[in-house]
Amino acid sequence: MIKKWYFYASLIVIITFLSLGFKPFNVETKPWFLTEKTDGSEYIFPSLEKDEYPKVNLNVPYTGNHLIGFKEAVAFKESQGKYRMVNSLGYMGKYQFGTKALRAIGVKNDEAFLKDPALQEKAFVALLSKNKWILRNEIRKYEGKVINGVEITESGILAAAHLGGAGSVKNFFKHNGNRHFRDAFGTSLKSYMRDFAGYDLSFIEADNNAVITN
Repeated sequence: MIKKWYFYASLIVIITFLSLGFKPFNVETKPWFLTEKTDGSEYIFPSLEKDEYPKVNLNVPYTGNHLIGFKEAVAFKESQGKYRMVNSLGYMGKYQFGTKALRAIGVKNDEAFLKDPALQEKAFVALLSKNKWILRNEIRKYEGKVINGVEITESGILAAAHLGGAGSVKNFFKHNGNRHFRDAFGTSLKSYMRDFAGYDLSFIEADNNAVITN
């Protein structure tokens, strides 16, 4: 009986000793999904080293109120500024030109156009000049007025013409903005007139014969 008591007592001592020996150290831990700061700058991701954090494209176009700002804002809206982009309807380049618009300003080779950033920039300015001449009466008559909740500006009119053509802009004003003119993707002329209002394009010449000559 005594031997059994010694055996069980010894077993308890051994188990206690082993349990203390494997007790983990006190380690300060934090949840993997955030740290103590709450300003949003210290959020981390599981299983990612510092250099492996997802890289987010924060490049945004310059939005000054002159031609460069207008060009980059339109380009970002049309293609995110990608010169080689061709959409599902065949519109091409940084500013998403259609073949008909390119022919109107003297560009005859679509493939060469798509590969030439300088040509695309010239094409955009040439089309601005042509549309400014076609819509010169609308610009003079409606600039500064509010139509269907949108303040009309020259740059807004020209942006809308780039989206849907000068004829669609004329129809917009003919119906006092009450008809919904949209492109194949559902983007409205009204939204372009609103979003691209207020840029200074006064030095762009109105020229019905604007073409690109190489």
